[in-house]
Amino acid sequence: MRRLSEPGVAGEKFTDTVGVLTSWDNGVLRITRKNGESVRVPESALVAGKVVPSAPARRRGPAASYEELARVAARAWRPVESERLGEWELRAAAGFTRRANSVLPLGDPGLPLDEALTAVRRWYAERGLPAYVQTATGAEGTQEPLCAELERRGWVREVTAEVWTGGVAQVADLSEGTGVVLSREADEAWLARYQRKGVSEVALRVLGRGSPRASEAERGGGPSVWFATVPGADAAAPAAIGRCVVDGRWVSFGAVEVDPAQRRRGLATAVMAALARRALEEGASAAWLQVETDNAGARALYAGMGFAAHHAYHHYREPASAGTDR
Repeated sequence: MRRLSEPGVAGEKFTDTVGVLTSWDNGVLRITRKNGESVRVPESALVAGKVVPSAPARRRGPAASYEELARVAARAWRPVESERLGEWELRAAAGFTRRANSVLPLGDPGLPLDEALTAVRRWYAERGLPAYVQTATGAEGTQEPLCAELERRGWVREVTAEVWTGGVAQVADLSEGTGVVLSREADEAWLARYQRKGVSEVALRVLGRGSPRASEAERGGGPSVWFATVPGADAAAPAAIGRCVVDGRWVSFGAVEVDPAQRRRGLATAVMAALARRALEEGASAAWLQVETDNAGARALYAGMGFAAHHAYHHYREPASAGTDR
Protein backbone atom coordinates (compact mmCIF):
# COMPACT_ATOMS: atom_id res chain seq x y z
CA MET A 1 0.00 0.00 0.00
CA ARG A 2 1.26 3.47 -0.86
CA ARG A 3 0.11 6.42 1.19
CA LEU A 4 0.94 10.06 1.68
CA SER A 5 3.64 10.70 4.24
CA GLU A 6 2.51 12.36 7.43
CA PRO A 7 2.47 16.16 7.33
CA GLY A 8 5.67 17.72 8.55
CA VAL A 9 7.80 14.62 7.93
CA ALA A 10 10.88 15.48 5.94
CA GLY A 11 11.95 13.37 2.97
CA GLU A 12 9.80 11.34 0.61
CA LYS A 13 6.24 12.38 -0.20
CA PHE A 14 4.99 8.77 -0.13
CA THR A 15 5.39 5.85 2.27
CA ASP A 16 4.98 2.18 1.31
CA THR A 17 3.67 -0.47 3.70
CA VAL A 18 3.58 -4.23 3.03
CA GLY A 19 1.46 -6.50 5.19
CA VAL A 20 -1.94 -8.08 5.72
CA LEU A 21 -5.01 -5.83 5.52
CA THR A 22 -6.71 -6.83 8.77
CA SER A 23 -9.53 -4.28 8.74
CA TRP A 24 -10.97 -1.33 6.81
CA ASP A 25 -13.65 0.32 8.91
CA ASN A 26 -14.92 3.87 9.42
CA GLY A 27 -12.39 5.35 7.03
CA VAL A 28 -9.36 3.69 8.66
CA LEU A 29 -7.21 0.85 7.30
CA ARG A 30 -5.12 -1.39 9.54
CA ILE A 31 -2.15 -3.23 8.04
CA THR A 32 -0.31 -5.89 10.06
CA ARG A 33 3.33 -6.16 9.06
CA LYS A 34 5.33 -9.39 9.09
CA ASN A 35 6.86 -8.49 12.46
CA GLY A 36 3.39 -8.20 14.03
CA GLU A 37 3.32 -4.39 14.08
CA SER A 38 -0.08 -2.87 13.32
CA VAL A 39 -0.11 0.26 11.12
CA ARG A 40 -3.15 2.56 11.17
CA VAL A 41 -3.76 4.54 7.98
CA PRO A 42 -6.55 7.07 7.30
CA GLU A 43 -8.39 6.27 4.09
CA SER A 44 -7.80 9.86 2.95
CA ALA A 45 -4.03 9.20 2.86
CA LEU A 46 -4.31 6.13 0.61
CA VAL A 47 -2.69 6.66 -2.81
CA ALA A 48 -2.53 3.16 -4.27
CA GLY A 49 -2.59 -0.48 -3.29
CA LYS A 50 -2.21 -3.90 -4.81
CA VAL A 51 -2.43 -7.52 -3.75
CA VAL A 52 1.00 -9.10 -3.31
CA PRO A 53 1.02 -12.90 -3.82
CA SER A 54 1.85 -14.83 -0.68
CA ALA A 55 5.38 -16.15 -0.38
CA PRO A 56 5.66 -19.85 -1.22
CA ALA A 57 4.79 -21.93 1.82
CA ARG A 58 7.95 -23.10 3.55
CA ARG A 59 8.60 -26.82 3.73
CA ARG A 60 11.52 -26.66 6.12
CA GLY A 61 12.34 -24.96 9.38
CA PRO A 62 12.77 -21.20 9.24
CA ALA A 63 15.87 -19.23 10.07
CA ALA A 64 15.38 -17.19 13.23
CA SER A 65 17.39 -15.45 15.91
CA TYR A 66 16.90 -16.24 19.57
CA GLU A 67 15.79 -12.67 20.30
CA GLU A 68 13.12 -12.75 17.59
CA LEU A 69 11.70 -16.00 18.92
CA ALA A 70 11.86 -14.84 22.54
CA ARG A 71 9.86 -11.71 21.77
CA VAL A 72 7.28 -13.61 19.74
CA ALA A 73 6.95 -16.18 22.52
CA ALA A 74 6.41 -13.44 25.09
CA ARG A 75 3.56 -11.98 23.03
CA ALA A 76 1.96 -15.42 22.69
CA TRP A 77 1.84 -15.99 26.46
CA ARG A 78 1.27 -12.59 28.00
CA PRO A 79 1.40 -11.86 31.71
CA VAL A 80 -1.36 -10.01 33.48
CA GLU A 81 1.13 -7.45 34.80
CA SER A 82 4.55 -6.39 33.54
CA GLU A 83 7.16 -3.74 34.21
CA ARG A 84 10.41 -2.75 32.53
CA LEU A 85 13.79 -2.82 34.25
CA GLY A 86 15.99 -1.39 31.57
CA GLU A 87 15.75 -3.93 28.75
CA TRP A 88 14.49 -6.66 31.09
CA GLU A 89 10.77 -7.37 31.37
CA LEU A 90 9.35 -8.37 34.76
CA ARG A 91 6.18 -10.43 34.28
CA ALA A 92 3.53 -11.63 36.75
CA ALA A 93 0.24 -13.52 36.52
CA ALA A 94 -0.56 -14.60 40.07
CA GLY A 95 1.69 -17.66 39.69
CA PHE A 96 0.00 -19.21 36.62
CA THR A 97 2.99 -20.80 34.78
CA ARG A 98 6.62 -19.81 35.10
CA ARG A 99 6.60 -18.25 31.63
CA ALA A 100 4.11 -15.60 32.75
CA ASN A 101 5.80 -15.16 36.15
CA SER A 102 9.46 -14.70 35.30
CA VAL A 103 11.90 -12.09 34.10
CA LEU A 104 12.68 -12.02 30.39
CA PRO A 105 16.22 -10.57 30.27
CA LEU A 106 16.72 -9.39 26.69
CA GLY A 107 19.51 -6.86 27.00
CA ASP A 108 20.86 -4.59 29.72
CA PRO A 109 18.82 -4.04 32.92
CA GLY A 110 20.39 -0.61 33.33
CA LEU A 111 21.90 -1.62 36.68
CA PRO A 112 24.82 -3.77 37.83
CA LEU A 113 23.67 -7.39 37.92
CA ASP A 114 23.51 -7.68 41.71
CA GLU A 115 21.40 -4.54 41.98
CA ALA A 116 19.15 -5.71 39.16
CA LEU A 117 18.58 -9.08 40.83
CA THR A 118 17.80 -7.34 44.12
CA ALA A 119 15.20 -5.22 42.33
CA VAL A 120 13.76 -8.35 40.71
CA ARG A 121 13.43 -10.17 44.04
CA ARG A 122 11.78 -7.15 45.61
CA TRP A 123 9.26 -6.81 42.75
CA TYR A 124 8.16 -10.43 42.98
CA ALA A 125 8.12 -10.42 46.78
CA GLU A 126 5.67 -7.50 46.67
CA ARG A 127 3.34 -9.79 44.71
CA GLY A 128 3.80 -12.81 46.95
CA LEU A 129 5.71 -14.72 44.26
CA PRO A 130 9.15 -16.34 44.07
CA ALA A 131 11.49 -14.62 41.65
CA TYR A 132 12.34 -16.50 38.45
CA VAL A 133 14.63 -15.53 35.60
CA GLN A 134 14.05 -17.14 32.19
CA THR A 135 17.26 -17.68 30.25
CA ALA A 136 18.22 -19.53 27.07
CA THR A 137 21.19 -21.49 25.76
CA GLY A 138 22.20 -23.33 22.63
CA ALA A 139 21.74 -20.72 19.89
CA GLU A 140 23.41 -17.55 18.71
CA GLY A 141 22.53 -14.64 20.97
CA THR A 142 21.52 -16.79 23.94
CA GLN A 143 22.56 -16.25 27.52
CA GLU A 144 25.15 -18.75 28.68
CA PRO A 145 27.10 -16.03 30.59
CA LEU A 146 23.98 -14.95 32.49
CA CYS A 147 23.24 -18.58 33.41
CA ALA A 148 26.75 -18.90 34.85
CA GLU A 149 26.36 -15.68 36.85
CA LEU A 150 23.00 -16.75 38.26
CA GLU A 151 24.39 -20.12 39.31
CA ARG A 152 27.40 -18.46 40.91
CA ARG A 153 24.96 -16.42 43.03
CA GLY A 154 23.00 -19.48 44.12
CA TRP A 155 20.03 -19.25 41.77
CA VAL A 156 18.65 -22.74 41.11
CA ARG A 157 17.74 -24.07 37.67
CA GLU A 158 14.38 -25.78 38.13
CA VAL A 159 13.03 -26.37 34.64
CA THR A 160 14.58 -26.84 31.23
CA ALA A 161 12.57 -27.11 28.03
CA GLU A 162 13.22 -26.50 24.36
CA VAL A 163 11.82 -24.29 21.63
CA TRP A 164 11.41 -26.13 18.34
CA THR A 165 10.75 -24.52 14.97
CA GLY A 166 9.34 -25.79 11.70
CA GLY A 167 7.33 -24.88 8.61
CA VAL A 168 3.59 -24.23 8.81
CA ALA A 169 2.67 -25.69 5.42
CA GLN A 170 4.00 -29.15 6.16
CA VAL A 171 1.89 -29.30 9.34
CA ALA A 172 -1.20 -28.15 7.46
CA ASP A 173 -0.72 -30.96 4.94
CA LEU A 174 -0.63 -33.74 7.56
CA SER A 175 -4.37 -34.13 8.11
CA GLU A 176 -7.69 -32.84 6.84
CA GLY A 177 -8.59 -32.01 10.43
CA THR A 178 -12.11 -33.36 10.03
CA GLY A 179 -14.25 -32.61 13.07
CA VAL A 180 -11.97 -29.92 14.51
CA VAL A 181 -13.87 -26.81 15.62
CA LEU A 182 -12.01 -23.49 15.80
CA SER A 183 -13.03 -20.60 18.01
CA ARG A 184 -11.70 -17.26 19.19
CA GLU A 185 -12.36 -18.20 22.80
CA ALA A 186 -11.88 -21.24 25.02
CA ASP A 187 -15.34 -22.38 26.07
CA GLU A 188 -16.18 -24.49 29.09
CA ALA A 189 -15.76 -27.70 27.11
CA TRP A 190 -12.24 -26.71 26.05
CA LEU A 191 -11.33 -25.85 29.62
CA ALA A 192 -12.70 -29.21 30.80
CA ARG A 193 -9.94 -30.93 28.80
CA TYR A 194 -7.18 -28.46 29.69
CA GLN A 195 -4.73 -30.18 32.03
CA ARG A 196 -4.36 -27.33 34.52
CA LYS A 197 -7.24 -27.95 36.89
CA GLY A 198 -9.17 -25.11 38.49
CA VAL A 199 -8.29 -22.55 35.82
CA SER A 200 -8.64 -19.08 37.32
CA GLU A 201 -9.64 -15.78 35.74
CA VAL A 202 -5.94 -14.88 35.73
CA ALA A 203 -5.18 -18.01 33.72
CA LEU A 204 -7.95 -17.18 31.28
CA ARG A 205 -6.43 -13.77 30.68
CA VAL A 206 -3.06 -15.37 29.90
CA LEU A 207 -4.71 -17.85 27.55
CA GLY A 208 -6.65 -15.08 25.84
CA ARG A 209 -10.13 -16.30 26.73
CA GLY A 210 -12.72 -13.90 28.12
CA SER A 211 -10.49 -10.85 27.71
CA PRO A 212 -9.87 -8.19 25.04
CA ARG A 213 -7.10 -10.41 23.66
CA ALA A 214 -9.62 -12.75 22.09
CA SER A 215 -10.47 -10.22 19.41
CA GLU A 216 -7.31 -8.12 19.23
CA ALA A 217 -6.43 -9.39 15.76
CA GLU A 218 -9.87 -8.46 14.45
CA ARG A 219 -9.22 -4.89 15.60
CA GLY A 220 -5.66 -4.91 14.25
CA GLY A 221 -4.19 -4.56 17.71
CA GLY A 222 -2.15 -7.70 18.32
CA PRO A 223 -1.55 -11.41 17.79
CA SER A 224 -4.39 -13.63 16.62
CA VAL A 225 -5.49 -16.29 19.15
CA TRP A 226 -7.37 -19.47 18.14
CA PHE A 227 -8.64 -22.45 20.15
CA ALA A 228 -9.29 -25.88 18.60
CA THR A 229 -11.65 -28.56 19.89
CA VAL A 230 -12.48 -32.09 18.79
CA PRO A 231 -15.86 -32.66 20.50
CA GLY A 232 -16.26 -35.70 22.70
CA ALA A 233 -19.07 -38.21 22.46
CA ASP A 234 -22.36 -37.65 24.28
CA ALA A 235 -21.46 -34.20 25.63
CA ALA A 236 -18.33 -35.54 27.32
CA ALA A 237 -15.18 -33.47 27.62
CA PRO A 238 -13.52 -32.91 24.22
CA ALA A 239 -11.50 -35.73 22.72
CA ALA A 240 -8.71 -33.26 21.95
CA ILE A 241 -7.89 -29.57 22.18
CA GLY A 242 -5.18 -27.14 21.10
CA ARG A 243 -4.32 -23.45 20.93
CA CYS A 244 -2.35 -21.33 18.48
CA VAL A 245 -1.27 -17.70 18.30
CA VAL A 246 -0.53 -16.11 14.92
CA ASP A 247 1.92 -13.21 15.12
CA GLY A 248 3.26 -11.90 11.82
CA ARG A 249 5.17 -14.69 10.08
CA TRP A 250 5.05 -16.88 13.18
CA VAL A 251 2.45 -19.19 14.67
CA SER A 252 2.85 -20.93 18.02
CA PHE A 253 1.18 -24.22 18.94
CA GLY A 254 0.36 -25.10 22.53
CA ALA A 255 -2.09 -26.73 24.96
CA VAL A 256 -2.39 -29.73 22.62
CA GLU A 257 -4.04 -32.40 24.78
CA VAL A 258 -5.86 -35.62 23.94
CA ASP A 259 -8.20 -37.75 26.03
CA PRO A 260 -6.02 -40.70 27.17
CA ALA A 261 -8.68 -43.11 25.90
CA GLN A 262 -8.52 -41.50 22.43
CA ARG A 263 -4.76 -41.44 21.91
CA ARG A 264 -2.95 -42.90 18.89
CA ARG A 265 -5.86 -41.98 16.62
CA GLY A 266 -4.20 -38.94 15.04
CA LEU A 267 -6.25 -36.39 16.98
CA ALA A 268 -3.25 -34.28 18.02
CA THR A 269 -2.12 -34.14 14.40
CA ALA A 270 -5.63 -33.21 13.25
CA VAL A 271 -5.81 -30.37 15.78
CA MET A 272 -2.44 -28.96 14.78
CA ALA A 273 -3.20 -29.30 11.07
CA ALA A 274 -6.48 -27.39 11.43
CA LEU A 275 -4.73 -24.63 13.38
CA ALA A 276 -1.89 -24.56 10.83
CA ARG A 277 -4.30 -24.04 7.95
CA ARG A 278 -5.86 -21.10 9.74
CA ALA A 279 -2.40 -19.69 10.40
CA LEU A 280 -1.53 -20.01 6.70
CA GLU A 281 -4.68 -18.07 5.84
CA GLU A 282 -3.49 -15.29 8.14
CA GLY A 283 -0.06 -15.10 6.51
CA ALA A 284 2.11 -17.23 8.81
CA SER A 285 4.89 -19.32 7.27
CA ALA A 286 6.97 -20.35 10.30
CA ALA A 287 5.95 -22.23 13.44
CA TRP A 288 7.36 -22.72 16.91
CA LEU A 289 6.38 -24.68 19.98
CA GLN A 290 7.78 -25.57 23.38
CA VAL A 291 8.41 -29.11 24.56
CA GLU A 292 9.80 -30.55 27.79
CA THR A 293 13.11 -32.37 27.43
CA ASP A 294 11.69 -35.52 29.03
CA ASN A 295 8.44 -35.69 27.00
CA ALA A 296 9.49 -38.45 24.60
CA GLY A 297 6.03 -38.85 23.05
CA ALA A 298 5.64 -35.18 22.18
CA ARG A 299 9.19 -34.94 20.85
CA ALA A 300 8.61 -37.89 18.52
CA LEU A 301 5.31 -36.39 17.33
CA TYR A 302 6.83 -32.98 16.58
CA ALA A 303 9.94 -34.42 14.94
CA GLY A 304 7.65 -36.35 12.60
CA MET A 305 6.00 -33.05 11.66
CA GLY A 306 9.33 -31.56 10.64
CA PHE A 307 10.12 -29.60 13.79
CA ALA A 308 13.65 -29.43 15.20
CA ALA A 309 15.21 -27.92 18.30
CA HIS A 310 16.21 -24.26 18.04
CA HIS A 311 17.34 -23.49 21.60
CA ALA A 312 16.83 -24.55 25.19
CA TYR A 313 15.31 -22.29 27.82
CA HIS A 314 15.57 -22.47 31.59
CA HIS A 315 13.90 -21.00 34.64
CA TYR A 316 16.17 -20.04 37.51
CA ARG A 317 14.61 -19.56 40.94
CA GLU A 318 15.97 -17.13 43.49
CA PRO A 319 18.15 -18.70 46.21
CA ALA A 320 16.74 -19.53 49.64
CA SER A 321 13.15 -19.06 48.41
CA ALA A 322 10.32 -20.11 50.65
CA GLY A 323 6.77 -21.03 49.74
CA THR A 324 5.05 -23.29 47.29
CA ASP A 325 6.74 -24.16 44.02
CA ARG A 326 4.85 -22.59 41.15
